[in-house]
Amino acid sequence: MRRLDLARAARERGAQLMAGLTAIKSDKVREVRGLGLLCGIDLKENSGPTIKALQDEGVLTLGAGPTVVRYLPPLVITADQIDRVIAATAKVLA
Repeated sequence: MRRLDLARAARERGAQLMAGLTAIKSDKVREVRGLGLLCGIDLKENSGPTIKALQDEGVLTLGAGPTVVRYLPPLVITADQIDRVIAATAKVLA
């Protein structure tokens, strides 16, 4: 963890993910929240269909209660991969 400076990378990628998810404008989104790389989108509807649609786009997420889509990427995720997650999320929530 120290050799790869994963704590710094997690802070930077987490900030990138939060900024990207927050920038998505959708009537389906109630709130985006998170800490580090752990982020969640609280939807105004059941999260199941959104989680399935993200899976179809190649993004694995988890449910956290009936309306929250939880993102918990690995510490070694790259900036380009975060951008792909954000793009897929924006597509699904459009």
